[in-house]
Amino acid sequence: MLTIVFDGAAYGMLLFVLGIGLCVTLGLMNFINLAHGAFAMAGGYLTIVMMNRYGISFYWGLPAAFIFSGLLGAILERLLYVHLYDKSHLDQVLFSIGLVFMATAVVDYFMGANQQIVNLPSSLDGRVNFLGASIGIYRLFVIAICGLLTVILQLILTKTRFGSRLRAAVDDGRVARGMGIDVTAIFALTFAVGSGLAGLGGALATGIVSFDPTFPLKYMIYFLIVISVGGTTTITGPFFASLLLGVADVVGKYYVPAIGGFIIYTIMVAVLILRPQGLFTRAATR
Repeated sequence: MLTIVFDGAAYGMLLFVLGIGLCVTLGLMNFINLAHGAFAMAGGYLTIVMMNRYGISFYWGLPAAFIFSGLLGAILERLLYVHLYDKSHLDQVLFSIGLVFMATAVVDYFMGANQQIVNLPSSLDGRVNFLGASIGIYRLFVIAICGLLTVILQLILTKTRFGSRLRAAVDDGRVARGMGIDVTAIFALTFAVGSGLAGLGGALATGIVSFDPTFPLKYMIYFLIVISVGGTTTITGPFFASLLLGVADVVGKYYVPAIGGFIIYTIMVAVLILRPQGLFTRAATR
């Protein structure tokens, strides 16, 4: 049982890193970016190419995925996304869905439609025994990396000047501009960091889930479930929601495989009915 819980926690942590950027753009910037998974795919495929074609270590692929996806997000934000901030949510959805299909087609053309195989470093391969449970070393690595990122993000948001300015820009952008805060630059940087985190999550995902050009479409619903259950106004909300959903999904598929795939959808529907703002959403400011 402990082995399954650890596997679920690793999967949940991965969902958190993959989905936190969407939480930022949707909850903090009020922009529905359904193309978020495309940035995760970019980071994942960059890591795959670095390892399989050029023999570069997986450990170098992680920061490279973050930087590449962050730069890609910053460029697209300045060229495309900035023109959609004041448009309707329907326009934002159609635009971002179009980007997903374009990204899928580009990756399919250059990389092919086959699933990509990644050979993890020997230091991350194998299993260890902990309290009688056999736990994968790579899953422990994912838990450690994602846990560290969660702490860093929370500290940045609550303890730094940038976090204070970001919260001010979110609560009332007009007043923030009146106080001399460059809301546009803060949102651009936030979007880039969210895209970079998606790329990092995509790189980490190569060792756990199957990776092919349909990745953004297959996992889009998981990102949306995370922010639906956890809310979009805090970092800790999506974090605990991701853990809950990851463990529930793995445990359900192991013990009741016939209906295990529906458990996280059941949780989402129950939350939307009982608490539509999310389980961990903080009170709205006025």
